[in-house]
Amino acid sequence: MSESFLTLTSKHTPDRLSTRAHPGWEMTGDPANAPTLHLEPDALQQELLGFGGAFTEASACVYSKLGPDNRRRFLDAYFHPTNGHGYRMGRTHINSCDFSLGNYAYTEVDGDVALDHFSLDHERTLLFPLLRDAQAVAPEPIKLFASPWSPPAWMKTNGEMNNGGKLKPEYRKAWAAYYVRYIQEMEKEGFPIWGLTVQNEPAARQIWDSCEYTAEEERDFVRDDLGPALRAAGLGDRKLIIWDHNRDIMPERARAVLSDPEAAAFVWGTGFHWYGEDAFENVAAVRDEFPNHHLIFTEGCQEGGPHLGSWELGERYARSIIHDLNNGTEAWVDWNLLLDITGGPNHVGNLCSAPVIADIDNDKLLFQSSYWAIGHFSRFFPGGARIIPIQNESTEVLATAARFGENIRVVLLNIHEREHRLHLQIKGARTSITLPPRSIATFQSVLP
Repeated sequence: MSESFLTLTSKHTPDRLSTRAHPGWEMTGDPANAPTLHLEPDALQQELLGFGGAFTEASACVYSKLGPDNRRRFLDAYFHPTNGHGYRMGRTHINSCDFSLGNYAYTEVDGDVALDHFSLDHERTLLFPLLRDAQAVAPEPIKLFASPWSPPAWMKTNGEMNNGGKLKPEYRKAWAAYYVRYIQEMEKEGFPIWGLTVQNEPAARQIWDSCEYTAEEERDFVRDDLGPALRAAGLGDRKLIIWDHNRDIMPERARAVLSDPEAAAFVWGTGFHWYGEDAFENVAAVRDEFPNHHLIFTEGCQEGGPHLGSWELGERYARSIIHDLNNGTEAWVDWNLLLDITGGPNHVGNLCSAPVIADIDNDKLLFQSSYWAIGHFSRFFPGGARIIPIQNESTEVLATAARFGENIRVVLLNIHEREHRLHLQIKGARTSITLPPRSIATFQSVLP
């Protein structure tokens, strides 16, 4: 019998990422009196990059108001390699986003195509301190990627950063140069930029910072402007990510860019969000059509306020991560790392939830079910792990599995108000697991 462990989070018990010894693999298991999940440890699929969250001005603002003990607790909870989630990925915004304190750009001087007035000074007060503190706790450099919500107002057809609008054609070269300058200035500050998305949610006209691109406009901007600008500046190794919007039409949007060989040559992969319909099959469709490109979940959160204490929130996270990993996703990046008790700040009132909520008046951190759910993956599926297939006989329990060296990790989700017993089987060996009602579990063991 091998040494094995089960980590459990359960709605109706105090268990929150609680780990205990568990019976390991036995060559003669129980009879098949419960559904069996057949693991295929040698059928290695995508290699994982890791998990993470977004460094927004809103998160940084709330962080700045915490007392020193809770700042450290927050940082450890996300970034510590053994006491926390061990986050390896991070996202941030170029210029302002809705989770900023207001609209701003790094040059707001009309016609500044030479970027003579470009400056990251706005970020020194809030965002940079959070980034530095997180990096000091993380065990390795955080893979930080950046997304623009909107170009400066003077570059846009509607003359403002909010309410959609488009990039004026005459400013395409200047806007491409803006990304280059952003990377260069961030790296001077000690924040290497691993990647970029072309545009956050390019198919949405939002009341907040937004900019619309058709699929063809995104393709042409990548092929003719942004890709060449990055390459000319010696930044061609940065991961360029297209789409960065919902799963619903991601095959069509990916196809429009990646079927053009010149554009595709600049693109690392396709990013996506979870708002709207689930459409998990579209993730697999992009994987299958473009196997030489990558997939990354770049944003997800529960909309409509903080949803304090909601158990369904964590189940939404676990369900999404399981399906996304099983369909080819290599990294999964949450939205705001931290928000206040209102679900903000947000400069247009688009309040949402976050895995950690801060009660600033009482200097308390409130860990939501989404925090515990993410931990069942981020703590056990490290960068370099490979997803492996599961033949799942259960119609009640969702599952995903990964192999890391000789270690096997399986995450199981029971969303029902009843207990479920099942078997895991691998290489002729079997172990049995009983899942409490409304629970998430991670089983870990070495290969039998």
